[in-house]
Amino acid sequence: MPVLNLHSSAADLTEALCNIESVSGNEAAIADAIEAALRDLKHLDVLRDGNALVARTNLGRARRVVIAGHIDTVPVAENLPIERGTDAAGEPMLWGRGTVDMKAGVAVQLRLAAEITEPNVDVTYIFYDNEEVDASLNGLGRISRNHPEWLAADFAILGEPTSAQIEGGCNGTMRVEVVTRGVKAHSARPWMGSNAIHSAAPALATLAAHEPVELEVDGLVYRESLNAVLVKGGIATNVIADECVITVNYRFAPSRDAAAAEAYVREVFAGTPGIAEIRVVDLAEGARPGLDLPEAASFVAATGLSARPKYGWTDVARFSSLGVPAVNFGPGDPSLAHADNEAVAIAEIYACEEALTKWLTA
Repeated sequence: MPVLNLHSSAADLTEALCNIESVSGNEAAIADAIEAALRDLKHLDVLRDGNALVARTNLGRARRVVIAGHIDTVPVAENLPIERGTDAAGEPMLWGRGTVDMKAGVAVQLRLAAEITEPNVDVTYIFYDNEEVDASLNGLGRISRNHPEWLAADFAILGEPTSAQIEGGCNGTMRVEVVTRGVKAHSARPWMGSNAIHSAAPALATLAAHEPVELEVDGLVYRESLNAVLVKGGIATNVIADECVITVNYRFAPSRDAAAAEAYVREVFAGTPGIAEIRVVDLAEGARPGLDLPEAASFVAATGLSARPKYGWTDVARFSSLGVPAVNFGPGDPSLAHADNEAVAIAEIYACEEALTKWLTA
Protein backbone atom coordinates (compact mmCIF):
# COMPACT_ATOMS: atom_id res chain seq x y z
CA MET A 1 0.00 0.00 0.00
CA PRO A 2 1.34 3.48 -0.82
CA VAL A 3 2.41 5.44 2.26
CA LEU A 4 1.43 9.10 2.59
CA ASN A 5 3.45 11.49 4.75
CA LEU A 6 0.95 14.10 5.93
CA HIS A 7 3.76 16.20 7.39
CA SER A 8 5.50 16.63 4.02
CA SER A 9 4.87 19.81 2.06
CA ALA A 10 1.50 20.28 0.39
CA ALA A 11 3.20 20.18 -3.02
CA ASP A 12 4.97 16.90 -2.23
CA LEU A 13 1.75 15.46 -0.88
CA THR A 14 -0.11 16.52 -4.03
CA GLU A 15 2.46 14.68 -6.14
CA ALA A 16 2.19 11.56 -3.97
CA LEU A 17 -1.62 11.55 -4.18
CA CYS A 18 -1.65 12.07 -7.93
CA ASN A 19 0.77 9.21 -8.48
CA ILE A 20 -1.74 6.84 -6.87
CA GLU A 21 -3.95 6.32 -9.93
CA SER A 22 -7.60 6.61 -8.85
CA VAL A 23 -9.84 6.87 -11.88
CA SER A 24 -13.48 6.74 -10.78
CA GLY A 25 -14.30 3.22 -9.60
CA ASN A 26 -10.66 2.48 -8.76
CA GLU A 27 -10.28 4.49 -5.55
CA ALA A 28 -9.56 1.63 -3.13
CA ALA A 29 -5.77 2.11 -3.08
CA ILE A 30 -5.87 5.85 -2.45
CA ALA A 31 -8.68 5.46 0.09
CA ASP A 32 -6.62 2.84 1.95
CA ALA A 33 -3.56 5.09 1.95
CA ILE A 34 -5.52 8.09 3.21
CA GLU A 35 -7.21 6.02 5.90
CA ALA A 36 -3.91 4.61 7.14
CA ALA A 37 -2.41 8.11 7.37
CA LEU A 38 -5.45 9.56 9.13
CA ARG A 39 -5.64 6.79 11.72
CA ASP A 40 -2.20 7.83 12.95
CA LEU A 41 -3.71 11.19 13.99
CA LYS A 42 -5.02 10.67 17.51
CA HIS A 43 -6.99 13.93 17.59
CA LEU A 44 -9.33 12.70 14.83
CA ASP A 45 -12.14 10.16 14.72
CA VAL A 46 -11.94 8.31 11.40
CA LEU A 47 -14.96 6.72 9.70
CA ARG A 48 -15.31 4.92 6.37
CA ASP A 49 -18.15 4.13 3.96
CA GLY A 50 -16.96 2.20 0.93
CA ASN A 51 -14.10 4.25 -0.50
CA ALA A 52 -15.20 7.47 1.21
CA LEU A 53 -13.56 8.63 4.44
CA VAL A 54 -14.57 11.05 7.16
CA ALA A 55 -12.14 12.37 9.80
CA ARG A 56 -13.41 14.77 12.43
CA THR A 57 -12.45 16.58 15.58
CA ASN A 58 -14.70 16.39 18.63
CA LEU A 59 -13.53 19.25 20.80
CA GLY A 60 -16.94 20.47 21.91
CA ARG A 61 -16.71 23.67 19.89
CA ALA A 62 -19.89 25.71 19.42
CA ARG A 63 -19.74 25.41 15.64
CA ARG A 64 -18.69 22.75 13.12
CA VAL A 65 -17.45 23.18 9.55
CA VAL A 66 -16.89 20.66 6.78
CA ILE A 67 -13.93 20.70 4.39
CA ALA A 68 -14.52 18.20 1.59
CA GLY A 69 -12.96 16.94 -1.62
CA HIS A 70 -13.19 13.99 -3.98
CA ILE A 71 -10.34 11.53 -4.48
CA ASP A 72 -11.20 10.19 -7.94
CA THR A 73 -10.12 11.53 -11.34
CA VAL A 74 -11.17 11.22 -14.94
CA PRO A 75 -9.19 8.66 -17.01
CA VAL A 76 -5.44 9.10 -17.35
CA ALA A 77 -4.21 10.44 -20.70
CA GLU A 78 -0.50 9.59 -20.58
CA ASN A 79 -0.15 12.28 -17.90
CA LEU A 80 1.08 10.17 -14.99
CA PRO A 81 3.44 10.06 -13.17
CA ILE A 82 3.52 13.71 -12.17
CA GLU A 83 6.12 16.03 -13.71
CA ARG A 84 7.56 19.16 -12.08
CA GLY A 85 8.74 22.25 -13.88
CA THR A 86 7.87 25.86 -14.58
CA ASP A 87 5.42 27.53 -16.92
CA ALA A 88 6.28 30.22 -19.48
CA ALA A 89 6.37 32.85 -16.73
CA GLY A 90 8.73 30.78 -14.59
CA GLU A 91 6.00 29.76 -12.13
CA PRO A 92 6.70 26.38 -10.45
CA MET A 93 4.09 23.85 -11.58
CA LEU A 94 2.96 20.26 -11.17
CA TRP A 95 1.74 18.60 -14.37
CA GLY A 96 -0.44 15.51 -14.54
CA ARG A 97 -3.81 13.93 -13.98
CA GLY A 98 -5.51 15.06 -10.80
CA THR A 99 -3.30 18.06 -10.08
CA VAL A 100 -6.21 20.45 -10.68
CA ASP A 101 -9.25 18.24 -10.20
CA MET A 102 -8.69 17.89 -7.37
CA LYS A 103 -5.84 16.24 -5.53
CA ALA A 104 -4.07 19.52 -4.77
CA GLY A 105 -7.18 20.46 -2.80
CA VAL A 106 -7.19 17.04 -1.11
CA ALA A 107 -3.52 17.50 -0.17
CA VAL A 108 -4.39 20.79 1.51
CA GLN A 109 -7.20 19.03 3.43
CA LEU A 110 -4.83 16.35 4.63
CA ARG A 111 -2.22 18.89 5.71
CA LEU A 112 -4.84 20.78 7.75
CA ALA A 113 -6.09 17.55 9.31
CA ALA A 114 -2.56 16.60 10.36
CA GLU A 115 -1.19 19.96 11.49
CA ILE A 116 -4.14 21.71 13.15
CA THR A 117 -4.95 19.73 16.27
CA GLU A 118 -6.83 22.53 18.09
CA PRO A 119 -8.93 24.38 15.49
CA ASN A 120 -11.20 27.19 16.65
CA VAL A 121 -14.23 25.23 15.35
CA ASP A 122 -14.81 21.51 15.14
CA VAL A 123 -13.88 20.28 11.67
CA THR A 124 -15.14 17.37 9.59
CA TYR A 125 -12.80 16.43 6.73
CA ILE A 126 -14.44 14.37 3.97
CA PHE A 127 -12.64 12.48 1.20
CA TYR A 128 -15.09 10.83 -1.19
CA ASP A 129 -15.18 8.68 -4.29
CA ASN A 130 -16.97 8.62 -7.66
CA GLU A 131 -17.52 12.34 -8.13
CA GLU A 132 -16.56 12.28 -11.81
CA VAL A 133 -19.22 9.75 -12.86
CA ASP A 134 -22.97 9.23 -12.57
CA ALA A 135 -24.51 11.10 -9.64
CA SER A 136 -26.05 7.87 -8.31
CA LEU A 137 -22.50 6.60 -7.54
CA ASN A 138 -21.26 9.79 -5.87
CA GLY A 139 -19.63 9.00 -2.51
CA LEU A 140 -20.85 12.21 -0.90
CA GLY A 141 -24.38 11.36 -1.95
CA ARG A 142 -23.95 7.86 -0.54
CA ILE A 143 -22.82 9.26 2.81
CA SER A 144 -25.80 11.61 2.87
CA ARG A 145 -28.08 8.59 2.44
CA ASN A 146 -26.28 6.17 4.75
CA HIS A 147 -24.90 8.52 7.42
CA PRO A 148 -26.44 12.01 7.13
CA GLU A 149 -25.21 12.80 10.63
CA TRP A 150 -21.61 12.68 9.34
CA LEU A 151 -22.38 15.75 7.22
CA ALA A 152 -23.94 17.86 9.96
CA ALA A 153 -22.28 21.29 10.04
CA ASP A 154 -22.87 25.03 10.09
CA PHE A 155 -20.79 25.77 7.00
CA ALA A 156 -18.86 23.82 4.34
CA ILE A 157 -15.95 24.38 1.97
CA LEU A 158 -15.47 22.22 -1.12
CA GLY A 159 -11.90 22.21 -2.39
CA GLU A 160 -12.83 22.22 -6.08
CA PRO A 161 -10.39 24.23 -8.24
CA THR A 162 -11.11 27.97 -8.20
CA SER A 163 -7.60 29.36 -8.82
CA ALA A 164 -7.42 29.97 -5.05
CA GLN A 165 -10.40 32.33 -5.21
CA ILE A 166 -13.67 32.05 -3.27
CA GLU A 167 -16.66 31.00 -5.35
CA GLY A 168 -19.86 31.07 -3.33
CA GLY A 169 -22.56 28.44 -3.70
CA CYS A 170 -23.40 27.36 -7.23
CA ASN A 171 -26.05 27.65 -9.90
CA GLY A 172 -28.57 24.88 -10.29
CA THR A 173 -28.82 22.96 -13.56
CA MET A 174 -31.86 21.58 -15.37
CA ARG A 175 -32.19 19.70 -18.65
CA VAL A 176 -35.47 20.11 -20.48
CA GLU A 177 -36.64 18.47 -23.72
CA VAL A 178 -38.75 20.71 -25.94
CA VAL A 179 -40.68 18.49 -28.38
CA THR A 180 -42.31 19.34 -31.69
CA ARG A 181 -44.34 16.80 -33.68
CA GLY A 182 -45.41 16.34 -37.29
CA VAL A 183 -46.40 13.62 -39.75
CA LYS A 184 -44.03 11.28 -41.61
CA ALA A 185 -43.97 11.42 -45.39
CA HIS A 186 -41.58 10.68 -48.25
CA SER A 187 -39.23 13.60 -48.74
CA ALA A 188 -40.20 13.63 -52.44
CA ARG A 189 -43.80 14.37 -51.35
CA PRO A 190 -43.38 16.60 -48.30
CA TRP A 191 -46.88 18.07 -48.72
CA MET A 192 -48.23 14.69 -47.63
CA GLY A 193 -46.74 15.18 -44.14
CA SER A 194 -45.69 17.84 -41.64
CA ASN A 195 -42.04 18.53 -40.83
CA ALA A 196 -41.39 18.48 -37.08
CA ILE A 197 -37.84 19.80 -37.57
CA HIS A 198 -39.17 22.89 -39.34
CA SER A 199 -41.70 23.31 -36.52
CA ALA A 200 -38.79 23.58 -34.07
CA ALA A 201 -37.67 26.90 -35.59
CA PRO A 202 -39.85 29.12 -33.34
CA ALA A 203 -38.54 27.39 -30.20
CA LEU A 204 -34.95 27.92 -31.35
CA ALA A 205 -35.75 31.55 -32.13
CA THR A 206 -37.13 31.96 -28.61
CA LEU A 207 -33.86 30.64 -27.18
CA ALA A 208 -31.74 32.82 -29.46
CA ALA A 209 -33.65 35.92 -28.35
CA HIS A 210 -33.58 35.05 -24.65
CA GLU A 211 -31.78 37.56 -22.43
CA PRO A 212 -29.98 35.92 -19.46
CA VAL A 213 -31.29 36.94 -16.05
CA GLU A 214 -28.98 38.13 -13.26
CA LEU A 215 -30.13 37.54 -9.67
CA GLU A 216 -28.47 38.62 -6.43
CA VAL A 217 -28.23 35.92 -3.74
CA ASP A 218 -26.49 36.57 -0.41
CA GLY A 219 -24.58 39.49 -1.92
CA LEU A 220 -23.40 37.64 -5.05
CA VAL A 221 -24.86 38.19 -8.51
CA TYR A 222 -25.54 34.91 -10.35
CA ARG A 223 -25.87 35.01 -14.14
CA GLU A 224 -28.36 32.51 -15.47
CA SER A 225 -28.28 30.90 -18.94
CA LEU A 226 -30.77 29.04 -21.14
CA ASN A 227 -29.33 27.28 -24.17
CA ALA A 228 -30.09 24.58 -26.70
CA VAL A 229 -27.39 21.92 -26.34
CA LEU A 230 -28.73 19.06 -28.50
CA VAL A 231 -31.20 18.72 -31.39
CA LYS A 232 -32.49 15.33 -32.52
CA GLY A 233 -35.02 14.64 -35.25
CA GLY A 234 -35.73 12.37 -38.18
CA ILE A 235 -35.15 8.70 -38.94
CA ALA A 236 -33.72 8.80 -42.49
CA THR A 237 -32.53 11.21 -45.16
CA ASN A 238 -35.58 10.59 -47.35
CA VAL A 239 -38.26 10.80 -44.67
CA ILE A 240 -39.98 13.92 -43.35
CA ALA A 241 -39.48 13.92 -39.56
CA ASP A 242 -42.51 13.39 -37.36
CA GLU A 243 -40.71 14.43 -34.17
CA CYS A 244 -37.93 16.81 -33.17
CA VAL A 245 -36.47 17.09 -29.67
CA ILE A 246 -34.46 20.14 -28.56
CA THR A 247 -32.51 19.53 -25.35
CA VAL A 248 -32.24 22.75 -23.38
CA ASN A 249 -29.88 23.34 -20.46
CA TYR A 250 -31.00 25.91 -17.90
CA ARG A 251 -28.43 27.14 -15.35
CA PHE A 252 -30.43 28.92 -12.67
CA ALA A 253 -29.56 31.03 -9.64
CA PRO A 254 -29.62 29.29 -6.23
CA SER A 255 -32.51 31.48 -5.09
CA ARG A 256 -34.80 29.39 -7.33
CA ASP A 257 -35.93 25.93 -6.27
CA ALA A 258 -36.84 23.16 -8.72
CA ALA A 259 -40.47 24.24 -9.06
CA ALA A 260 -39.54 27.87 -9.70
CA ALA A 261 -36.90 26.86 -12.26
CA GLU A 262 -39.35 24.70 -14.20
CA ALA A 263 -42.00 27.42 -14.04
CA TYR A 264 -39.52 29.93 -15.48
CA VAL A 265 -38.65 27.68 -18.43
CA ARG A 266 -42.32 27.12 -19.21
CA GLU A 267 -42.92 30.86 -18.99
CA VAL A 268 -40.11 31.54 -21.49
CA PHE A 269 -41.67 29.17 -24.03
CA ALA A 270 -45.29 30.17 -23.34
CA GLY A 271 -47.01 31.09 -26.58
CA THR A 272 -44.21 29.75 -28.78
CA PRO A 273 -45.94 28.01 -31.74
CA GLY A 274 -45.21 24.42 -32.68
CA ILE A 275 -44.29 23.06 -29.24
CA ALA A 276 -46.15 19.84 -28.42
CA GLU A 277 -44.50 19.02 -25.08
CA ILE A 278 -41.97 20.32 -22.54
CA ARG A 279 -40.52 17.73 -20.18
CA VAL A 280 -37.89 17.93 -17.47
CA VAL A 281 -35.38 15.07 -17.77
CA ASP A 282 -32.67 16.06 -15.26
CA LEU A 283 -32.43 18.47 -12.35
CA ALA A 284 -29.95 19.47 -9.66
CA GLU A 285 -30.75 22.45 -7.47
CA GLY A 286 -28.08 25.03 -6.71
CA ALA A 287 -26.58 26.13 -3.41
CA ARG A 288 -26.76 29.43 -1.56
CA PRO A 289 -23.32 30.71 -0.45
CA GLY A 290 -24.45 31.75 3.04
CA LEU A 291 -22.02 34.66 3.12
CA ASP A 292 -24.04 36.29 5.90
CA LEU A 293 -23.03 33.54 8.33
CA PRO A 294 -20.22 34.24 10.84
CA GLU A 295 -18.15 31.28 9.58
CA ALA A 296 -18.39 32.46 5.98
CA ALA A 297 -17.62 36.08 6.90
CA SER A 298 -14.60 35.06 8.94
CA PHE A 299 -13.39 32.84 6.10
CA VAL A 300 -13.63 35.69 3.59
CA ALA A 301 -11.82 37.97 6.05
CA ALA A 302 -9.07 35.41 6.69
CA THR A 303 -8.34 34.98 2.99
CA GLY A 304 -8.45 38.69 2.24
CA LEU A 305 -10.35 37.80 -0.92
CA SER A 306 -13.72 38.89 -2.22
CA ALA A 307 -16.21 36.16 -3.08
CA ARG A 308 -17.56 35.64 -6.56
CA PRO A 309 -20.45 33.42 -7.72
CA LYS A 310 -20.01 29.88 -9.01
CA TYR A 311 -21.83 29.59 -12.33
CA GLY A 312 -21.30 25.83 -12.70
CA TRP A 313 -22.78 23.09 -10.51
CA THR A 314 -20.65 21.42 -7.81
CA ASP A 315 -21.24 19.22 -4.78
CA VAL A 316 -21.74 22.30 -2.62
CA ALA A 317 -25.35 21.81 -3.70
CA ARG A 318 -25.47 18.53 -1.76
CA PHE A 319 -24.59 20.44 1.39
CA SER A 320 -27.15 23.11 0.60
CA SER A 321 -29.85 20.42 0.30
CA LEU A 322 -28.97 19.44 3.87
CA GLY A 323 -29.26 23.03 5.05
CA VAL A 324 -25.48 23.62 5.11
CA PRO A 325 -24.37 26.74 3.16
CA ALA A 326 -21.15 26.16 1.24
CA VAL A 327 -18.46 27.76 -0.92
CA ASN A 328 -15.86 26.47 -3.37
CA PHE A 329 -12.20 27.22 -2.63
CA GLY A 330 -9.23 25.30 -3.98
CA PRO A 331 -5.99 25.45 -5.98
CA GLY A 332 -5.95 25.02 -9.74
CA ASP A 333 -7.34 26.71 -12.82
CA PRO A 334 -10.76 25.09 -13.43
CA SER A 335 -10.34 25.52 -17.18
CA LEU A 336 -7.52 22.92 -17.00
CA ALA A 337 -9.62 20.33 -15.16
CA HIS A 338 -9.81 17.08 -17.21
CA ALA A 339 -7.38 18.49 -19.81
CA ASP A 340 -4.47 16.39 -21.05
CA ASN A 341 -2.16 19.23 -19.98
CA GLU A 342 -3.73 19.48 -16.51
CA ALA A 343 -1.37 21.42 -14.24
CA VAL A 344 -1.47 23.37 -10.99
CA ALA A 345 0.62 26.28 -9.82
CA ILE A 346 2.41 25.28 -6.62
CA ALA A 347 1.93 28.80 -5.26
CA GLU A 348 -1.84 28.31 -5.38
CA ILE A 349 -1.56 25.15 -3.28
CA TYR A 350 0.32 27.03 -0.57
CA ALA A 351 -2.01 30.04 -0.82
CA CYS A 352 -5.04 27.84 -0.10
CA GLU A 353 -3.26 26.08 2.76
CA GLU A 354 -2.21 29.38 4.31
CA ALA A 355 -5.67 30.92 4.05
CA LEU A 356 -7.44 27.90 5.55
CA THR A 357 -4.85 27.58 8.32
CA LYS A 358 -5.31 31.23 9.28
CA TRP A 359 -9.08 30.82 9.30
CA LEU A 360 -9.02 27.70 11.47
CA THR A 361 -6.49 29.03 13.96
CA ALA A 362 -7.31 32.76 14.24
